[in-house]
Order: sequence, then structure tokens, then C-alpha cells
Amino acid sequence: MLIGKKVPHVTFRTRVRDESVGGPNPYRWQDVTSDDYFKGKRVILFSLPGAFTPTCSTYQLPDFEKMYNEFKAEGIDEIYCISVNDAFVMNAWGKQQNLENVKLIPDGSGEFTRKMGMLVRKDNLGFGMRSWRYAAIINNGSIEQWFEEEGFSDNCESDPYGVSSPQNILAKLQEKQAA
Repeated sequence: MLIGKKVPHVTFRTRVRDESVGGPNPYRWQDVTSDDYFKGKRVILFSLPGAFTPTCSTYQLPDFEKMYNEFKAEGIDEIYCISVNDAFVMNAWGKQQNLENVKLIPDGSGEFTRKMGMLVRKDNLGFGMRSWRYAAIINNGSIEQWFEEEGFSDNCESDPYGVSSPQNILAKLQEKQAA
């Protein structure tokens, strides 16, 4: 069981907007570490097979965005979406989704996902190595609650979604508060 374990320490290669760069693409590279994302905060991290994919773009990411204030009311400081996609893809997806609240983490090499034990092959879809769909509540870098979709396997024929949905996570947070 992953509950109580620390998230892996990795450095993510991100692209951030910087007007001093100028030109039509005012972005620069910035390294962001696991500590930058998780230390001293209680966050939701959810992972999905890929940016711009149907379930991820239609339900999972938009619903976390819509429900952001409900999560804040339950003591969540940030919501992060991680995917085995590079910073360019993640930034384009965030723009396309009109994100204001959920922050995207590019795990282009899959290092974080691999160290979490969630890297799977999706060659059957032409994706290569990607993340299994999961979510976690992470408190100061330690996993407090874990939400993993059933059927973890390489080249899975289905794409289960429900356990890691924002609706399920919010319900579990509210149950814990009521207890």
C-alpha cells in the first residue's frame, strides 16, 4: 500500500511564460522539483494516460477544474494533473482547456510516473509508455489517500475511470471530515 509513502523526488522540466523573453513564444525553461510542488501543502495529484485524450479532456480535467473551490473548502491547497507528456503539450492542453485553477505537471520522460510504479505500456493505442489512471491526496509530500483505477496492466483494452474521478475523491474527503 502506498499510503504513508513519500512521493519520489524528481526534477520536472517545465516551460513558464516570461514576457522578458519577447517574441511570439515568450516562454523559458524552468526546473521544478517534487518539493516545489508538494512540500508544506496538502494537494490532490491526479494522473492520466495523456493530454488531449477523450476521457481526460471531456471529464477528468474539466471536472477537477469546476470542482476546485469544493476541494479548497475541504482543506486542499492545490490540484495537480500529471501526465507522461512534455511541457509543450501540457501547456497547449492547459490553454485549450482554459485552466485557471488546476496546475499541469509535465512528466515528459515518465520518471515520476515510473518511480510511483504507475508506468504502463500503451503500445496497443500507439502511445508508448504512459501513466495508469490514478489520483492521490498528498500531504507535505506523503501519500494520505490513494485512488487507483482497477485493472492495472500493460496494453489494457479498457480505460477504467471512476475511482480517480473528482466526484469520488470529494466524497471520500467529505466522509473523512464527517467521521
